[in-house]
Amino acid sequence: MSETKVLIELRDVAKHYQKGSEVVKAIDRINLEVQERGMAAIVGPSGSGKSTLLHLIGAMDRPTRGEVIVAGKTLNGIAGKDLTRFRCRTVGFVFQTFNLIPNLTALENVMLPMEFNGVPKVERLRRGKALLGQVGLGHRLRHRPNELSGGEMQRVAIARALANNPPLILADEPTGNLDSQAGQMIYELLKEISRERTVLVVTHAEALAQMADRVLHIGDGRLKDNA
Repeated sequence: MSETKVLIELRDVAKHYQKGSEVVKAIDRINLEVQERGMAAIVGPSGSGKSTLLHLIGAMDRPTRGEVIVAGKTLNGIAGKDLTRFRCRTVGFVFQTFNLIPNLTALENVMLPMEFNGVPKVERLRRGKALLGQVGLGHRLRHRPNELSGGEMQRVAIARALANNPPLILADEPTGNLDSQAGQMIYELLKEISRERTVLVVTHAEALAQMADRVLHIGDGRLKDNA
């Protein structure tokens, strides 16, 4: 039996912001390890620090102190093009607002990250079609975002996040703009994806979070692990 490896490690991580004369501790000295594969949910109210934590892990922000290590790379020491390349190859992002490009088809939206990663067009087409088929949208390849439902747009966004086959998927309130039925489908899809990679979901929906293998509650920038 192979040993499970740590994919994400946070060592005494803090993120502070200056607000007038006040220092806001968005993240307050967090230590965390997340293993390869499986689904973890970070649950907390608005302003608790959950999105800030996700941005630090996804290399979209830098900590005030401490170390963020993802896939063996210490993110504090990576900058510029190397950081962009790291994000492109290691992390797939899923956002509450979908962030699809409106004038591109579903297939073109999924192919775009592969183009940035230098994947040949023939392979981009093949993989894009396969990923949309995987999320149940093989019949929607040529549709643009305004021709899709909210749930369908989020499934396109998930396919796009998988485009470069990253080991880590970060989903920030992925069901926030969806009804309960569509939201349930998205969580089931993310759970299925987590069999082969790590999925870290930020949410305020406690019931949906219980589908995760591990639930982390955050409040005032500090974590409480329920697993």
